[in-house]
Amino acid sequence: MSDDISDILLRWEYRPDELLVRIIVGDDGHQRLQLRLDLGLLQMECDGRPDGERPEGFESWLDFYEHEQRRYEETNTDGTDYLLGAEDCARLFREGVQYYHRYVGFWHLDMYDLCARDTSRNLRLFEFVRKHAADDRIKLQFDHWRPYVIMMNTRAKAMPLLKDSEFGQGLRQIEAGIDAIREFLDEYDQSDRADECAELVSLEHWRNEIIERNQQATAARPKSAAEILRRKLDEAVAAEEFEEAARLRDEIRRLQSPP
Repeated sequence: MSDDISDILLRWEYRPDELLVRIIVGDDGHQRLQLRLDLGLLQMECDGRPDGERPEGFESWLDFYEHEQRRYEETNTDGTDYLLGAEDCARLFREGVQYYHRYVGFWHLDMYDLCARDTSRNLRLFEFVRKHAADDRIKLQFDHWRPYVIMMNTRAKAMPLLKDSEFGQGLRQIEAGIDAIREFLDEYDQSDRADECAELVSLEHWRNEIIERNQQATAARPKSAAEILRRKLDEAVAAEEFEEAARLRDEIRRLQSPP
């Protein structure tokens, strides 16, 4: 079998202004995600670590280091902290980039549950490094991506709800994402620059857009007989037409009474 992938690339034209991503079925019957690049393509497993590796027998380096941290704390009861070294963090960062490529691909394929899964995983990575990295500069290398990943995680969780017309639940997810980014800004004393945070502005704009669309849809919805009578009742009371108001109240009660 030839190692040349020219035929694949010729059949999948690269377009620089588009994110080109697709799901293929491998020779082993398993689905894989492919991302077209100018000089080739990336191929990723859809589950586990994107490159399919199992470091030290674990699903990922993050899982391995979390295991090591728990084992350390079980055997060191003197209160000393478990610390990640520079090489540990370099492994974790490279691994996090793999998950980034995959969740962006899932997002563009509308595979929101898998995008939410991988963004949640990288948020877990950031929290682990914040707690255990020995160098504050390394912590920031990871954590400055937190608002972006929160935004993507929020969108991936909210989008299916909104598509199913679950506007209340979808808006609650968006509000939770907005609050999480504001907490990030508070942690770094950047609350006064909230209007410069593109991820926060994006989620707030999306929230406001959804609220406005929902209000317009509600206003355009055909009114029931009771709703029409209540509007007329309000108008009659405002005009001090009390006899008409009394008649309308009686009509509303009649409609609401059981047959």
